[in-house]
Amino acid sequence: MKIKILYFARIKEALKFSSEYLELPEESLTLLSLKAYLAKRNDTWQQMLMGKLKVRGAINHALVDDAALIHDGDEVAFFPPVTGG
Repeated sequence: MKIKILYFARIKEALKFSSEYLELPEESLTLLSLKAYLAKRNDTWQQMLMGKLKVRGAINHALVDDAALIHDGDEVAFFPPVTGG
């Protein structure tokens, strides 16, 4: 399975990545399992994706929760929660 991942705001700054293509052996996985997979890269990734920061996710431009399934060819985006007024 090949997906595109986009990183935004302070996540992008901390990870020093804005986007990447990732080849995964699974045919599908959840957003949470993708976060856990990426968090294994190093401590910064762990803190950003699985730490205290509540990371939001989107698949193909639609906001989703951690249980959402990711499939081959999907575009996944990670960003910190946004507040507005």
